[in-house]
Amino acid sequence: MNKFQLLFHHIFKFVWNAIFILSYPFLATFGLVFVGITMFFSWISRLLKSIRPSTGAEEFKELGGWETISAEADLIEGRLHKQILFGPNCYQFRRKDGIPSILDEHIFGKKIKVIKEGLIIEKWNSTDIKEIPDFDICLYNPDEDQLTKLTTIKCFDWHLSEKEENYVYFKWFDGIQGGEVKVSIA
Repeated sequence: MNKFQLLFHHIFKFVWNAIFILSYPFLATFGLVFVGITMFFSWISRLLKSIRPSTGAEEFKELGGWETISAEADLIEGRLHKQILFGPNCYQFRRKDGIPSILDEHIFGKKIKVIKEGLIIEKWNSTDIKEIPDFDICLYNPDEDQLTKLTTIKCFDWHLSEKEENYVYFKWFDGIQGGEVKVSIA
């Protein structure tokens, strides 16, 4: 290195070290204050959670016993089959009256809608995280123990929007686009 480059190198090194030495206490203080504020709000959150009365809804349910899935459909009970992280749970269904049913062979979502013709339920085609959401919306006729596929919907957010004489309308929204499906139930 020639003398000019060496002089420039020493000046640049001095300026760089001065900036670092002068700014380090501010950066370290900011880091400690940020961590402290985060820990404080975390403590407040834990305190409020312990004070809040229990709602009965658990974040993570354990695989286990049979429970009523819907207050509207008291004929069906379900047992948790799989819990999808950041998603819905899937259930095994059975009839409460103990009669063997076609419901025993499939996995279902928690949505159950009661109409005059039977129960509209969400049958899962797969529980593999890479393949969901992929649901068949089915009509279950409990008198004949018959499960009829109405349509396939590939999103979690769907609902029965209206029912006409022999048709039902389902609305769905997948976060980007939505739509409506008209299905014959006759």
